[in-house]
Amino acid sequence: MTDFAGNTALVTGAASGIGAAAVRWLARNGAVRLILIDRDEGGLDRLAVECAVTHFVGDVADPALWERVEAEAGPLDCAVLNAGVSSGGPIADLPFEEWRRVLAVNLDGTFLSLRTAMRLLRDGGSAVLTASVSGQKAEPGTAAYGASKAGVIQLAKVAAKEGAARGIRVNAIAPGGVDTPIWDDVPFFQDLVAQHEGDRDAALAAMAGMATPLGRYASADEVAAQIGFLLSGAAATITGAVLVSDGGYSL
Repeated sequence: MTDFAGNTALVTGAASGIGAAAVRWLARNGAVRLILIDRDEGGLDRLAVECAVTHFVGDVADPALWERVEAEAGPLDCAVLNAGVSSGGPIADLPFEEWRRVLAVNLDGTFLSLRTAMRLLRDGGSAVLTASVSGQKAEPGTAAYGASKAGVIQLAKVAAKEGAARGIRVNAIAPGGVDTPIWDDVPFFQDLVAQHEGDRDAALAAMAGMATPLGRYASADEVAAQIGFLLSGAAATITGAVLVSDGGYSL
């Protein structure tokens, strides 16, 4: 794919995981300027790409951050709205503060970043929002995360309708398990790592084998390439869609 030549792209949650993989993918495929957003300034600094880079360090749920981005970033050709946090625990035990923490980043933050993207995207631009299969498939212990990602899916669909008159496409990707640092905050996974005597890779493989027909989780690079497809001209007639990338988990 070479249709990102000369493009300016915005990526949130850019310092690690899927976001960092998307940054590398866009740079390899011709983007000339990347607007990167994350709370982790050190992680942003460690990204090595051969194109112009502008960093905004802050919380995606902070409206003041997005005022700065709108004032300074300039026009965009595409956007990857990926920032998110995870959580776990049954509803009966879930503190309201934890519920709000997850919704603030995953839903409020995605709304604010999407609002800015819709204002800055050139006609014919495209955006991909990182949702999750948890936004479509109910599992115990995923109330906050699943509800937030269901909201992300609906945001993508509404934005697709609103952007269509300008040729702007908006889609969502719904990964299942992906080998990223987000798992490290999930209590179930922490317990699994402990059961495997601290071996994170073994714990991840065991978890993937429990419910994923393909028997493995995706890599961040694989998901980034799928995001790239949705952003690209190869997906020119795809908008308002949810690409499920879960190794068969939701079957």
